[in-house]
Amino acid sequence: MADALRGARDGASDGPVDEPRDGAGADTAGAMGLSGVDPLPGMFAHAPVIFAVLGGPSHVVRGANQAFVEAVELGRPGSVIGRPIAEVVPELVQQGLLSLLDSVHNDGEPFVTQGAGVLLGPPGRRRLRYFDVSLDPWRDRNGDVRGVAFLAVDVTRQRAAHKLAAEQQALLEQIARDAPLAEVLDGMCRAIEKLSPGVISSVLLLDRTGTRLLHGAGPSLPDFYKEAIDGSPIGPHEGSCGTAAFRREMVVVNDIADDPLWADYRELAAKAGLGSCWSAPILSTAGELLGTFAMYHRSPRALREEDLDLSIVFTRTAALAVERHRTEVARRQAAEREHELSADLEFVLRTSTAVSEESRYPQNLQRLARLAVPALGPVCVIDVREDGRVRRVAVALAPELPQQAEALLAAEGRATAVDGPVGRVLATGRTEVSRTAPGGAWRELGLEITGQVCVPLTARGHTFGALTVVATAERPLGARAIALAEELARTAAAGAETTRQHAQRARLAHDLQAGLLLAALPDVPGLRLAASYRPAGEGLDIGGDFYDVFPLPGDWWGLVIGDVCGRGAAAATTTALVRNTARAVAPLLPTPGAVAQAVNDALLARPDSTESFVTLIYAELRRVRDGIAVSLVRAGHPPPVLQRADGTLSCPAPAGRLLGVSPDLDLALESFTLQSGDRLVLVTDGILEARDASGALFGEERLLAALRPPGDATDTADAADAADARSVLDSVTDAVDAFTGGLTDDDQAVLVLVAE
Repeated sequence: MADALRGARDGASDGPVDEPRDGAGADTAGAMGLSGVDPLPGMFAHAPVIFAVLGGPSHVVRGANQAFVEAVELGRPGSVIGRPIAEVVPELVQQGLLSLLDSVHNDGEPFVTQGAGVLLGPPGRRRLRYFDVSLDPWRDRNGDVRGVAFLAVDVTRQRAAHKLAAEQQALLEQIARDAPLAEVLDGMCRAIEKLSPGVISSVLLLDRTGTRLLHGAGPSLPDFYKEAIDGSPIGPHEGSCGTAAFRREMVVVNDIADDPLWADYRELAAKAGLGSCWSAPILSTAGELLGTFAMYHRSPRALREEDLDLSIVFTRTAALAVERHRTEVARRQAAEREHELSADLEFVLRTSTAVSEESRYPQNLQRLARLAVPALGPVCVIDVREDGRVRRVAVALAPELPQQAEALLAAEGRATAVDGPVGRVLATGRTEVSRTAPGGAWRELGLEITGQVCVPLTARGHTFGALTVVATAERPLGARAIALAEELARTAAAGAETTRQHAQRARLAHDLQAGLLLAALPDVPGLRLAASYRPAGEGLDIGGDFYDVFPLPGDWWGLVIGDVCGRGAAAATTTALVRNTARAVAPLLPTPGAVAQAVNDALLARPDSTESFVTLIYAELRRVRDGIAVSLVRAGHPPPVLQRADGTLSCPAPAGRLLGVSPDLDLALESFTLQSGDRLVLVTDGILEARDASGALFGEERLLAALRPPGDATDTADAADAADARSVLDSVTDAVDAFTGGLTDDDQAVLVLVAE
């Protein structure tokens, strides 16, 4: 597509004037002027990505969005416009930015890198951030480089999340192998301080009386400070930690010197060189206070979102470590109970891992239900809320239960009442425990059900489902079973929700794409047709490739294949515009060139016409005495391949400018006749630009090779098979799949016509 675009900007040679079609005639719309290119497209103005347009060899900021301004901490956008980038962010000069910009500006070649570490901010306030960066030459309509477009995505939090997950996994492994509590907490504090330089962390543990806090870990705190706070009381004005334990909520003190909570500890903090402290209570899964987790800084500082993320994750990890420690202590007094808790932890880790390994939805929830039986109870069902309705997606029964009840429970789930336990849990996000037996299909199980627990599946603050487990006289519904069900649901929810959203997005993209393509190819007299469309990657975005075949007055047929620049909603609307415009104007205009011109006018008339680039082949077909007469024009699209019955290959139709760039197309009309056994193959650039593992392009030569019959076969059956449209289509797609290994980063469309 990029090559076609450059060709369109450079201009195209003049072609012959279109000749009118019999029986049709109407004036085309007047030519329209092409507006100038906006240096800061509206789509980037408020986007979360960092975007700026830099003009000229001095890299003067010509446009910048709010995300760019916030990244360099310079206030409103007006403060950066018109200034060289070296003046806007001087700290990047020594980090090689200017040489990269000069290279892109001088060579006209883009530069892309991922995970680049950058120091931003003035001296004394610099912070290390990580970005995925793309520098692209900004060209005028003549193809001359006017500047550089700067696009960056801040991946600092994602990078930190990966490191955080690795550190947490190491701690979980320590916990799982029964490492001493002091070792785990000390390792946790050191991990936090490694992830967030400048942080000093500590853990205090609740004593047996429940009124004081004891030293648990604090490897970077001075010894005198740890000794002084060891045994400090819990109360409403006992610094950050004692107050957090008293309130059972996070306490944020940004400036110890001025906060009344630190009145009794201010001198101690000053002696230790501590300026701020944020503390959170460590709570067990049952809500029991276990201690506090604190993060200090040497100077006053406000709480940031990444600090809150660390606090949440490691507070939970500390809670797991402390609870495991208490379990180990209790094991010395009650070995059986310790064994149960250990088994529970192993079960949660094993089950959550097994669920996370299933990347499909709702199969991951079905696996969760199966693994919950019989560990949590003899029956487990999972309901989710989709499109405003509750749907049962999983039912699992113990092997000894009547399996016909599974279908009854699944059917019952389709009519789950919103005012029942599931509906209430979905509405509140809180666990609901019932000591009464459910009715309906549950009675078919033949169990003496004594109650049920319904726990929420919640991810990122959104409750999307509920897991229900029943209890029996043999398996009572105790606090342990409830807590285990909640922990299992909590650990599995995030991955399940991610795959659920992925599946919904893929389904939506598929449905929208299907609406832009023909449901089935029509029957065209004298022709056999076959078509294929395959989206790039996992098909999560709507592609821009399309094709259409439709009837015209006077036994004519219209055919169009094209490719819209870009993906997603913008590409979908442009595709619909092109397809609908062609269908609407084709019966009224005299030639294929006039139809293409009308589509071009419609694209240029859109407010976002500078982004509506389209390649197109439009053809008109009619059955004549010796075959199928074809008249077509090509606007920036890959050429069609005409294969005669004798095997001769050619690529008719000279190139013209792609649509949506200029009001003047200068398209050349190509006319020929398809005789019996002749084939016409039309593809989008996703076929020609498909790449193998080494990066080589499939290209036109491989396409032509795929269309040549093997050897010199002249057998009648082979010839008949070769003339079949589906066989030709399979030859092309099979050749592309063999070349790429079945992977593609672009949409692929193929349309095949075979004359009977």
